[in-house]
Formats: sequence, structure tokens, C-alpha cells
Amino acid sequence: MKRIIYSLLALLMLAGCENGKTNTKEKIKITNVELVPPAVEDIKAVDSKQTPRTLNLSIPANSVGNAGEVSKKIIKEGDISFEAKDIKQTRNVIYNSLTRLGGYIGREIETNNSDNNRKECTLNIRVPAKNFEQFLSGVTAAAEKIDSKNIRIKDVTTEYIDITADLANKKKLEERYQELLKKANKMADMLEIESKLTEIRTDIDAAQGRLNYLIKQVEYSSLDITFYTKQLVQDNGNTFGYRLVSALSDGWIVLGGLFFGFLQVWPVWILLGVSVIIIKKWRRKQSQQKALLATANEK
Repeated sequence: MKRIIYSLLALLMLAGCENGKTNTKEKIKITNVELVPPAVEDIKAVDSKQTPRTLNLSIPANSVGNAGEVSKKIIKEGDISFEAKDIKQTRNVIYNSLTRLGGYIGREIETNNSDNNRKECTLNIRVPAKNFEQFLSGVTAAAEKIDSKNIRIKDVTTEYIDITADLANKKKLEERYQELLKKANKMADMLEIESKLTEIRTDIDAAQGRLNYLIKQVEYSSLDITFYTKQLVQDNGNTFGYRLVSALSDGWIVLGGLFFGFLQVWPVWILLGVSVIIIKKWRRKQSQQKALLATANEK
């Protein structure tokens, strides 16, 4: 009897060990499964025959290239202000140098600054980054006197990598949604997937726009150039200073006209002078004669 009991106990222990091994294997198997959070909530399998499941739309970590392979992305920009000998000649020198180095003028403003009595020209220049230093040296050489020069350098490598990675991930996600759309056979699934595709496409366009702008900023450096010549600028006639100067100038012209007009009639002034002298002598003679007659009458 004891042998039978011992045999049953042994069989029960062996069965328990087998169950323990099976559970351990299952636990290990479940642990090895990579559980990635779904990118879209409540999107079920498009095949109605399959058991409903949540779609896995995660992006592999290696979908974007190694950031170390990206070269430095540097933006150069600045401004310079200087006095020039001649506005037109200086502009021609800058334009010829810019054309030779593959740049272009983004904006040009020419003004007459009456407050500072100077003619001024402002240019916004875009030149290839590799030719920026050469172009800046040419502009500096054309200056008579440099008032200010400010060059700024900005490293945007990190921003470039972030935008590129974000753009690659969104394109990968778009491809997966397009694959799902091909398999979808329910109107609700199609509408939901198309809605997500529209949202992703908007994000892709925005990221692509930022990336294109950043690339252009890196490839073409920006320089604001202001140059001027000190000269008297014609006033519009409304300021007090202009009126005062004009009045003094007009008065001087009138005085000069009177003087030269006086010289033009010099024979008349000579005749008048001779007439005055004759009249004075005649009056003096008349006075003397009257005095003599008065003296004779008294005697």
C-alpha cells in the first residue's frame, strides 16, 4: 500500500515539474516578444476573417542615417556700412564682383538723406557660402572709410539633423499607412487611414519647407551693405534751414543786381553830381550877393 502511495506521489511531482517547465518556457517566450506601442489607436485588422488586433506602425530606430555622417551646417550673415567715393561706381564694382562669384541682389534701396547731407544706397546680397570671404574682401577694398562691420556665424547642424530625421520618419509612416489603405475593405477604415495620411502629408510638407529654407541659408550667405557719399542733397523747400538759405541767397542776388545796375547808369550819376555842384556854387554866389547888398543898404 505504501508503495502505491509513494508511486502516486512521484507521478504527481513529475507532472508538476513538467507544468512548471512549460510555464517557464511560455514566460520566456512572451518576455522575448517586443511590445511596441501602436501609433494609431483602435485601428483593427483590415481582414475581417482575422482576429481583431491593434496595428503596429512603429518606425525602426535605424530608419535615419547616422548623424555623424552629416557635415557641419554653418550659416554666415552680416552687415557692413562705409563711405564711398562715388555711389554709382561703387555699386558697379559690387555688382560685377557678385556676378562673378555667383551671387545675386535680393533687395536694393537708394535714398537721399537730407538730415546727414548724403546720398545712401542699401543692398541685401546673397552669395554662395564658399565665396563669402572673397566677396567681403572686395567690398571692403571698395570703401573709402568703414563705419561698421558685423559678421555672424551660426551652427545649425543639430537643427538640420533633427529636421531630416523627423522628415524621414514621417515619410516611412506615410508608406505604412498607404500599404494599409490598399488592404482596407471597410469604408470606416479607409476614411480613418486617409485622414491620418492627410495629417502626415501636411507635417511632411512643413518639415520639407523648413529643411529647404535651412539648406538655402547654409548654401547662400547673406550680407547687408550700406554705402553713401557725403554731398549736399537738394531739399524739397519745406524746411526752415532751406528757406533761410534761399532768402539770404536771393537777397544777395538782388543786392548784386542793384549794384551792377548802378554801375550801368554811371553817366547819369556823373551828370547829377555835376548838376549838384553847379547848383551849390550858384546858391553860394547868390548868398554872397545878397549879403553885399544888405551891407550896402545899411551904409
